[in-house]
Amino acid sequence: MERVNYSEIIQEILKRHSYNDLDNGTEVQLIFDKENHHYQVIHLGWQEQRRVYGCIVHVDLKNEKIWIQRDGTEIGIANELVAAGVPKHDIVLGFQAPYKRKFTDFAFG
Repeated sequence: MERVNYSEIIQEILKRHSYNDLDNGTEVQLIFDKENHHYQVIHLGWQEQRRVYGCIVHVDLKNEKIWIQRDGTEIGIANELVAAGVPKHDIVLGFQAPYKRKFTDFAFG
């Protein structure tokens, strides 16, 4: 059986989290470093004379595992990855402390 292309799955999932709220003066940017396997969704702009800037999602591919470094979504990127066919043992919740990871259904790292 051919292995699933994790880079493509990550990009497709993150694209669904991209939107622009130009009426509000903000946008969401996708940042894909395909060579080094870093993928981010960034929220930026201006809202009520205040700067808006923050990382919504940050995912890396390391050692054939998907590392979720930041997940600011409601549904959860890990849940979306599992729904797309990625086994839980290939997903590391990098935002969780290493000692807590063993209590999840996902990989330790």
